[in-house]
Amino acid sequence: MAQRSNFMEELGKHDPEFFKLVSAIMAKTSEKGALDPKTKSLITLALDAAGSHPEGVRALAARARALGATKEEIVETVRLAFLVAGIPGLIAGLAAFQE
Repeated sequence: MAQRSNFMEELGKHDPEFFKLVSAIMAKTSEKGALDPKTKSLITLALDAAGSHPEGVRALAARARALGATKEEIVETVRLAFLVAGIPGLIAGLAAFQE
């Protein structure tokens, strides 16, 4: 499973039962299926960028890199976020390059 972000830590503190359910869903959606985990991380990065969530983008970029994503793959992912979300997606997507 991907590294837990702050929102998951908060959820775990306040609602441990729901935390377990959400964690299981996150683990299931992150595992290898028709798409490999790196591709799933890049897709999720694009979605977070399109939603203007730079903290999530930063965490997902680190995960994608750990799974072997290249700078070029991350660049193309950020371009896709821009295509979908425009300037706000581009600004959020640039968080992928802050390590």
